[in-house]
Amino acid sequence: MTTTETSPTLAGDQDLQALEKLKAATAAIKAELGKVIVGQEDVVDEALIAIFTRSHALLVGVPGLAKTLLVSTLAQTLHLTFKRIQFTPDLMPSDITGTEVIQQDQTTGERVFRFLKGPIFANIVLADEINRTPPKTQAAMLEAMQERKVTVGGTDYSLPNPFFVLATQNPIEQEGTYPLPEAQLDRFMFMINVDYPTTAEELQIMKMATGATLAKPQAVLTEQNILDLQATVRRMPVAEHVYQYAERIVRVTRVKTPEANDYCKKFLSWGAGPRASLNLILAAKARAMLRGQFHVSCADVAAVAPAILRHRIIPNFAAQSEGITANDVVKKILEAIPMDQKVA
Repeated sequence: MTTTETSPTLAGDQDLQALEKLKAATAAIKAELGKVIVGQEDVVDEALIAIFTRSHALLVGVPGLAKTLLVSTLAQTLHLTFKRIQFTPDLMPSDITGTEVIQQDQTTGERVFRFLKGPIFANIVLADEINRTPPKTQAAMLEAMQERKVTVGGTDYSLPNPFFVLATQNPIEQEGTYPLPEAQLDRFMFMINVDYPTTAEELQIMKMATGATLAKPQAVLTEQNILDLQATVRRMPVAEHVYQYAERIVRVTRVKTPEANDYCKKFLSWGAGPRASLNLILAAKARAMLRGQFHVSCADVAAVAPAILRHRIIPNFAAQSEGITANDVVKKILEAIPMDQKVA
């Protein structure tokens, strides 16, 4: 078959209603964010995709681009519990996950251990400057992200549902930082690049931020709404040719396999793993639904590919010497793989 054939679509009144609800909710969320945040439409879209796919995202940008404000404002629009953790070199794992304390019973005088939950026990956790804390604390944070629970004193404590970590990282100042290893970066669905505003946007920011009062965003979605929409995203069907398109994008990055293309062999030392292909499909589903589409297209996969792959492929020395970045490699990959290629 070819991509010109009809793709599977959502079926059933319940799913169609959920799709319309998600589209309306997205518009409402963006309207509320617009009271505080100017521009950054792609960043907002990618953050929402991460939330509706039950995933985590890493926001990378220089200071002053409202990364922290974006996350905290987004939490307000979603009517979820929110905690901010400012990562510092002296932060310990227990400062994040919580700790056991000895408490004396006033009646019996008996001393017992009681677990005090840390800030990670929230629906949305902002991990601010996650690369400023040592690997031991980073590992505790990322383990909780993956397992969605923490273990203290041999007892497991489940994290809330839904649970998302939106972390920030400064790409410029690296002195005194602890860069996340590639294996830990892989835990994040997206690495979202937060760029400078346009001239018009910066003028609007200046007028808004220096005015008498700032508007307060209102909650749009409840906890149960988000869980229902996450389930709808999972039910979104995907055509076979879309699966194969996503597979080809990932497999050409693996430089030691026959499928690798010449550009990747020349400029990559390592390619993306299976988690990249899984996230390409999940993110493409959510992107399609955010736009009110009833099916997933190859264009949806291509649109989310840069944010999913840029932290999962490793440029080699030849790329660095020529100033070629991971983004450049992803762009070349997307140019080399046609969306309308026939599949068996």
